[in-house]
Amino acid sequence: MLSLRVLERIRDVPRDRWDALLREGSSPFMEHTWLDCLEEGGCVGQRSGWIPRHLALYDGDELVAAAPAYAKTNSMGEFVFDWSWADLAARMGIDYYPKLVLAVPFTPATGDRVLCHPKRDREETTAIFAKAVSTLVDELELSSAHVLFPGADEARAWGEAGFAVRHGVQYHWSNASFRTFEDFLATLPQKKRTQIRRERKQPAIDGVTIETLARSDYTRESAHAMYALYVTTVDKYHYGRRYLTKRFFELVAERFADRLAWVFARKGSKESDSAVVAGAFNVEKDGVVYGRYWGAHADMRFLHFNVCYYHGIDQAIRDGAQTFNPGAGGEHKRVRGFMPTLTHSAHHIRNARMRGAIESFLAREREAIAEYVACGGSSDEEPT
Repeated sequence: MLSLRVLERIRDVPRDRWDALLREGSSPFMEHTWLDCLEEGGCVGQRSGWIPRHLALYDGDELVAAAPAYAKTNSMGEFVFDWSWADLAARMGIDYYPKLVLAVPFTPATGDRVLCHPKRDREETTAIFAKAVSTLVDELELSSAHVLFPGADEARAWGEAGFAVRHGVQYHWSNASFRTFEDFLATLPQKKRTQIRRERKQPAIDGVTIETLARSDYTRESAHAMYALYVTTVDKYHYGRRYLTKRFFELVAERFADRLAWVFARKGSKESDSAVVAGAFNVEKDGVVYGRYWGAHADMRFLHFNVCYYHGIDQAIRDGAQTFNPGAGGEHKRVRGFMPTLTHSAHHIRNARMRGAIESFLAREREAIAEYVACGGSSDEEPT
């Protein structure tokens, strides 16, 4: 008999049993180790508003499906923005928080959100989760449930189960069997080729070298260096939050190094971490490079583009990766060879009146986004 359990720690499921549900192409961020590092590192919990409530589906004593899930007391760190929905709820006298979110915290990367045993039908299992999640929302008197960044097929299954599907846009790079970076540049208009070549020359002019760390380079010291870079970015903006702790960086360097593809830009010798001027927290798995965080200790011309985009593309070509997903936001990525790509989310709103208003909005939003993606984006010009 099937039963759904709500778990307060990822460690309530043994790592080998959780990871046995992963399939080829599953996001690295859905792996037990990544989720456990977030918990042990103190990144999720009451402090951040991401309270673990993982969903595990059992057939007797056998784990047959699972989803990382969190009770949310805010809308921070989700990258599917629903602040206006919270405002609407307040005007209607509805408590929007807490809500239930099926997602990887602070990670706008598409991937399976329901992990399913290979013997089970994925659509049927997703439908079971959808019904269970809707029931949880009712029983716990939550305002809503949200599935963030599932793949297109899974989003469709949630939609068929009655959830409202939302579309968004990110900018991804795709590898058309390029052998070299110049092969990639040859696919771009001349103006873009010239601009990118000029920007790629700048690090050498500034005496900066950029490299992806080798497996042996993931140490406590490099973890601290990457954390210091991460802090430079989140502290720069009024909306920035130090969700990730130094301990988290230490843990992933120790336990997740086979997935990491950290990039360091150094001015001068590699001998000392003090030479690190910028870096990018990249992860690589199954032919996809994921760009997550970036930071810099120096304001240098075109440094961001080289560390976060051009080096990642070059690395993807050398490794034979098919996709480079540098994360959320930034039409400036399109100017540099990244193309608008649909993202998905699925939403269950308990209040019928509020649900009707949001579904009407989502229908208009989907239409506008489809038009935008179909025409390849709005502008070839560099935004000011």
